[in-house]
Amino acid sequence: MVDLESEVPPLPPRYRFRDLLLGDQGWQNDDRVQVEFYMNENTFKERLKLFFIKNQRSSLRIRLFNFSLKLLSCLLYIIRVLLDDPTQGHGCKELNRGCSSQNYTPAKIDWSPIIWVNRSLPLWGLQVSVALISLFETMLLGYLSYKGNIWEQVLRIPFLLEIINAVPFIITIFWPALRNLFIPVFLNCWLAKHALENMINDLHRAIQRTQSAMFNQVLILISTLLCLIFTCICGIQHLERAGNKLTLFDSLYFCIVTFSTVGFGDVTPKIWPSKLLVVIMICVALVVLPIQFEQLAYLWMERQKSGGNYSRHRAQTEKHVVLCVSSLKIDLLMDFLNEFYAHPRLQDYYVVILCPTEMDAQVRRVLQIPMWSQRVIYLQGSVLKDQDLLRAKMDDAEACFILSSRCEVDRTAADHQTILRAWAVKDFAPKCPLYVQILKPENKFHIKFADHVVCEEEFKYAMLALNCICPATSTLITLLVHTSRGQEGQQSPEQWQKMYGRCSGNEVYHINLEDSTFFAEYEGKSFTYASFHAHKKFGVCLIGVRREDNKNILLNPGPRYIMSSTDICFYINITKEENSAFKKQEHHRKNNESKSYYHGPSRLPLHSVIASMGTVAIDLQDTGCRSSSGPTLTLPSEGSKNGRRSSIAPVLEVADSSSLQACDLLSDQSEDETTPSDDDISTGLEYAKGYPPYSPYIGSSPTFCHLLHEKVPFCCLRLDKGCQHNYYEDAKAYGFKNKLIIVAAETAGNGLYNFIVPLRAYYRPKKELNPIVLLLDNPPDMHFLDAICWFPMVYYMVGSIDNLDDLLRCGVTFAANMVVVDKESTMSAEEDYMADAKTIVNVQTLFRLFSSLSIITELTHPANMRFMQFRAKDCYSLALSKLEKKEREKGSNLAFMFRLPFAAGRVFSISMLDTLLYQSFVKDYMISITRLLLGLDTTPGSGFLCSMKITEDDLWIRTYARLYQKLCSSTGDIPIGIYRTESQKLTTSESREMASQSQISISVEEWEDTKDTKEQINNRNNHRNSTSSDQSDHPLLRRKSMQWARRLSRKVPKHSGKTAEKISQQRMSLYKRSERQELAELVKNRMKHLGLSTAGYGMTIIIV
Repeated sequence: MVDLESEVPPLPPRYRFRDLLLGDQGWQNDDRVQVEFYMNENTFKERLKLFFIKNQRSSLRIRLFNFSLKLLSCLLYIIRVLLDDPTQGHGCKELNRGCSSQNYTPAKIDWSPIIWVNRSLPLWGLQVSVALISLFETMLLGYLSYKGNIWEQVLRIPFLLEIINAVPFIITIFWPALRNLFIPVFLNCWLAKHALENMINDLHRAIQRTQSAMFNQVLILISTLLCLIFTCICGIQHLERAGNKLTLFDSLYFCIVTFSTVGFGDVTPKIWPSKLLVVIMICVALVVLPIQFEQLAYLWMERQKSGGNYSRHRAQTEKHVVLCVSSLKIDLLMDFLNEFYAHPRLQDYYVVILCPTEMDAQVRRVLQIPMWSQRVIYLQGSVLKDQDLLRAKMDDAEACFILSSRCEVDRTAADHQTILRAWAVKDFAPKCPLYVQILKPENKFHIKFADHVVCEEEFKYAMLALNCICPATSTLITLLVHTSRGQEGQQSPEQWQKMYGRCSGNEVYHINLEDSTFFAEYEGKSFTYASFHAHKKFGVCLIGVRREDNKNILLNPGPRYIMSSTDICFYINITKEENSAFKKQEHHRKNNESKSYYHGPSRLPLHSVIASMGTVAIDLQDTGCRSSSGPTLTLPSEGSKNGRRSSIAPVLEVADSSSLQACDLLSDQSEDETTPSDDDISTGLEYAKGYPPYSPYIGSSPTFCHLLHEKVPFCCLRLDKGCQHNYYEDAKAYGFKNKLIIVAAETAGNGLYNFIVPLRAYYRPKKELNPIVLLLDNPPDMHFLDAICWFPMVYYMVGSIDNLDDLLRCGVTFAANMVVVDKESTMSAEEDYMADAKTIVNVQTLFRLFSSLSIITELTHPANMRFMQFRAKDCYSLALSKLEKKEREKGSNLAFMFRLPFAAGRVFSISMLDTLLYQSFVKDYMISITRLLLGLDTTPGSGFLCSMKITEDDLWIRTYARLYQKLCSSTGDIPIGIYRTESQKLTTSESREMASQSQISISVEEWEDTKDTKEQINNRNNHRNSTSSDQSDHPLLRRKSMQWARRLSRKVPKHSGKTAEKISQQRMSLYKRSERQELAELVKNRMKHLGLSTAGYGMTIIIV
């Protein structure tokens, strides 16, 4: 069988153009059947239409040729005017031999100079040729665009102008006597304007770019104005041939002066036709130009709203990042700009904001500030449109930040929008680095391709959990991820504020060990040795390391880790090593030795907390190295009186085998697992260690935790209702040994799982595990109960913090901490800052009812922190408010840091962690380090966050530097900060004095002042922060109130009449119950009504 394809001859090249014009012609002798597909282009007319109109490129060439013809005709007219002499009456001899050259008189106008002109033969030939070509092109385009209505083609203004300018020249070919007849060729400028508009449209279609309406409108306005001026110039000049005989320059001068409304009057038209033309042109200008200006102004306003474009040239020559948000608020914008431009190497970057909503007034005012107007470009558009991504030049961007709208009522819908934006950017610009913020953890796996992801609920709940066991974790993390120079509070008279503000400048930096002056000498030494001596020598805190061939960061890997020259070291310091200057100094310590001896327990009472790598130190993974009582600082033994024995053991350069066996960093055995207590054996509460068998969402990092051998039935998870397995109906009945941790949330979201995991991590001693009670507004889902039923001592209860009965049932009187999570339903409000109103009022009520309870609150807006523990008449709070205002005026990014609730770790806002995502652009390791600190990720051999208490007996250590060395040498911990509190109690003499002079019954609550200062332990503070909500809890205020009561109880001179009666009433009212007693009585009555025991609630001391 013969192959059919071999019999088909190829189409000769010479037939291709012929077939394009005439169509394919079948061969006569061919037996094949030819099939023609008609697309309405088989006729000659359709092919011409395709060439002249439909095809963008060929149409663009035709219009460009037409535009050039019109400009040529206008140029020929100007040449004719320059060569013409109006004093010669060309053309009148042939047609009107009686006419003669006459001068202008006011009574009579000589029309011959207006009708006849001097046109040379070569010039006439060129004008006739241009007219013939233009007329032929106009007739051809009219024929091709004809659609059945001929009048529609004939009555078009461009067609009429073409007839006026071209037909008279063609007539002069057949009638030579009319060769000098005046023809208004200057009207071709309007045809040139029309051709220019069409040419621009075809140009944009040909290069396949969206045309700029603003550019087109400006072009139309300029061309309209030029055409009006050119028409007026030529018309006035020609009509004044019978008058003043003006030149083109004089006519130009007259038109400019007239249109600019100056009107000098030195050049004026003399005859009425020219005056009439001026009136007509002014009327036309008054009608046409305002319309053009109005359209231009409208487009300008719309462009200001949409932001225009970021040019391709700028994108290729400058560096820029794109910020994609669904709605831009002023707080979000300023947080991003302040953090982004805080780094020196980002000063030359530009920020392009792509937002679908219109810019609000506050953002507009900020972006008009010269500091930001030259750096920030606002574009209104959608990330889902490629055109808008092209406007932002996303493919040339250095990075793209996609932020979620946390104020949305439906946070899941907000995450879905974020996911689509991330997909759109990745599809349009695959090489652009993505920094994505997501709200809910179950949506993380959709954006695993992003370079950096911050899940808000993961970080939030983990931080709230660690705040319960490591005080002020949220404050420490917030200060670490904010870029600060440490200048805050330096003008304050308070010593703690100066130290706190200066130490807030500490940040995490990285450097290669072989390039470092800090750590290069410790190559081949253990990590603990390097951290010990680097802090002792340079004052830097080495917290972690990463191998060159490994992406995992190890926090405090311990003495088994040997430093290598290719390691990347992570350290905390005021500034990075590259910006540090090294000066050798001789230390003279002879005069200071006498001052550094320990003076015994008579020192100022101090209660401090050292957190291991999170609130303040880094602990090893293995808890078996510790004693059963936890980390302690042993007092030095009494040495000889002549000298003092060293209390800090040296750190070995390389750990020996005995120390490695005694403290195996990779071991998972803890002290309470190897040696179970008698209580555990008697009660049968033995926990296993392992990974949770069920995770509520995809993408959660597996964490080794304390687990039950068998999961708890769902009915037993309900705290306030008994079941067939137990009959307990309140927290008191369970008889917990440790105090409760209560979490008040609206729903049991998947993020709440990250609150439980850090509190049940395997490195937490079993004896220190606190029962967790979830106080939920809505019942939890079954899949959430499946995830928590394996954890020990985790319960839930349906209720609200608005209801006192629910609080009492869930055991608030036995709780150590209560965490109040911001509710999703209240995150959006008509006035943005009112979103926290309900949470703030509820927490304030809790402070008044349960003043000894430690309450940790999450707010939507950081600015609302000033309302926590609000005291309208407290002078110290007012002083802090003034300090915050001063810091904000100085441009501080951490103006709220001096608010006592924030410094104490009692309140934080998740929006403060937005800077973590921004800082990752410069420090790509910050998210990983933060996740390790919070326990969201675990790496084998890496440390964890824990805390230890420093009592008065431990003050022999004296300084933070010695504390650092002591922990490194004894337990291998790396302290990273101080959480300082100060307690002040009434002296015995004061109590006796009050008892002898007063008979007042008062309620004395345990009071403790908290300040998070991140400072050295030897600093003393004079001012205090009360953690309760009532002014009477402040020791100084309480002392003053009692002194006031004593004065009232003393004998005073007798007053007569109403004055004595008034004083008596005041004295009697003082004897009555205080507000706190009334609140305590209310709580006790409710507890009795619910059948709960009132033992242990409050302490009432009767002073007689």
